[in-house]
Amino acid sequence: MRKQEIDYILTKMLDSHKNVSDLNITVGRPFQVETSGVLAGVELDPPFNELTPFQTEMFALNLINQDHRLTETLLSQGSCDSSYELPGKARFRVNIFSQRGNYSIVLRKLETKIPTAKDLNLPEAFFKMAHEKNGIILVTGATGSGKSTSLAAVLNEMNEMMSVHIVTLEDPVEFAHTHKKATFNQREMGSDFDTFANGLRAALRQAPKVILVGEMRDRETVEIGLSAAETGHLVMSTLHTVDAGQTINRILGMFPIEEQNQVRIRLADTIRWIVCQRLLPKEGGGRVAAFEVMSTSLRVKDTILHGESEGKTFYEIIEAGKAFGMVTFDDFIVQLYSQGLVSEETAKAYASNRSVVGRGIDSVKSSRGETTTTLGKLEVDSDYGKPKRPF
Repeated sequence: MRKQEIDYILTKMLDSHKNVSDLNITVGRPFQVETSGVLAGVELDPPFNELTPFQTEMFALNLINQDHRLTETLLSQGSCDSSYELPGKARFRVNIFSQRGNYSIVLRKLETKIPTAKDLNLPEAFFKMAHEKNGIILVTGATGSGKSTSLAAVLNEMNEMMSVHIVTLEDPVEFAHTHKKATFNQREMGSDFDTFANGLRAALRQAPKVILVGEMRDRETVEIGLSAAETGHLVMSTLHTVDAGQTINRILGMFPIEEQNQVRIRLADTIRWIVCQRLLPKEGGGRVAAFEVMSTSLRVKDTILHGESEGKTFYEIIEAGKAFGMVTFDDFIVQLYSQGLVSEETAKAYASNRSVVGRGIDSVKSSRGETTTTLGKLEVDSDYGKPKRPF
């Protein structure tokens, strides 16, 4: 299989449906794309009804393109990450992995246009993040929930406003930022540095004001990130967690118990924002993002230092912190429902606390004059408890 054939197939896959986010190549299945969160087959001529192990392996080898490092990583670790460019069409983040003795490939389409916070309709908190001077900003969520896109929008805001040096450490580089007011140096794992920890350690000698770390994967990366934030840098990164409380616990869990108190003190001093996001099915097709936003405050610092307790959870702090730009997933989902962007079923399915979302939806319905219950007219049973008369 030659590069021209690879490019032809990838082009056909991209053009087969609207809103294509991923290309999926798996043994026993046809070529598939993920469109608005759902997998769909791709019709090609000649048709590929079921891909063979040989076909997926040839496809993988062509994407690796004789790169010895990637080949060695794939054989020793069972998977490897790289990037691939379809000239004039798109760029992809590629993951090739072994499963049951065969190779599968997933190509994530990377957007070429730098997103803006306004175009993405991001919460006000993202505009405030762009004005931070130091500390740590974490954007968390599941794979494919748009974390990198949101961070790219914040970097774009900085690029429009500030003459600063920004260093990004990515796996791979997703959005190629142009130099506007800021100066960008974007480094890619594998070709420019070997691990996030080493890349971050080197970045401290490159005089940046802002450092973007693709992911806080291990204790060493977190430790260097904390040191960078403590020495006046703004560190932005991602984690695979579902809410603010779990984010703090995940970071603490990377350290031995005897070090966790010290880490709590360092986190309390450096955390500026934790934003979690989820993608929900949108009414009429497509997807819409929901956010949980937590900013630093005295209550947040105290809870990071001493842990959550009854009546003092991160959820309750965020719920009470609306005046500071904080918002819970549940309140944000109710907003999406009130705007007609998600259905009632979707809102409840993606809620952190269904009863909270249920009450919020009932409140929206009441304000519209809609019924909030299926119960009919209620009456007092005047015969309740009285002995029944014989017929």
